[in-house]
Amino acid sequence: QVQLVESGGGLVQVGGSLRLSCAASGTIFSINAMGWYRQTPGKQRELVAGITSGGTNYADSVKGRFTISRDNAKNTVYLQMNSLKPEDTAVYYCNANGVRTRWTYNGDYWGQGTQVTVSS
Repeated sequence: QVQLVESGGGLVQVGGSLRLSCAASGTIFSINAMGWYRQTPGKQRELVAGITSGGTNYADSVKGRFTISRDNAKNTVYLQMNSLKPEDTAVYYCNANGVRTRWTYNGDYWGQGTQVTVSS
């Protein structure tokens, strides 16, 4: 079974920075894509940033402020968040897509979520 464990969320002031981490554990052969999503009450979960072997993509609202990176050897994805704004407040979820294990060819997995709160 594959598990994603997130860390790094918390409370930060406007203009501050946080770094989120997400480690995938289990008997994983490969992961095609990893990404970060966020959700606020009453709204749909939205993509913040994604990364594959082909590159990265970002939501327009975070371009220039957030950076996604990945350590394939550790099956870990990071999200460096700078110049944080109150509208970045949300629960952030890690996603691993196209996961290949001994038992699955194209698994899709989610972390439990980590709260990010930006105070003004």
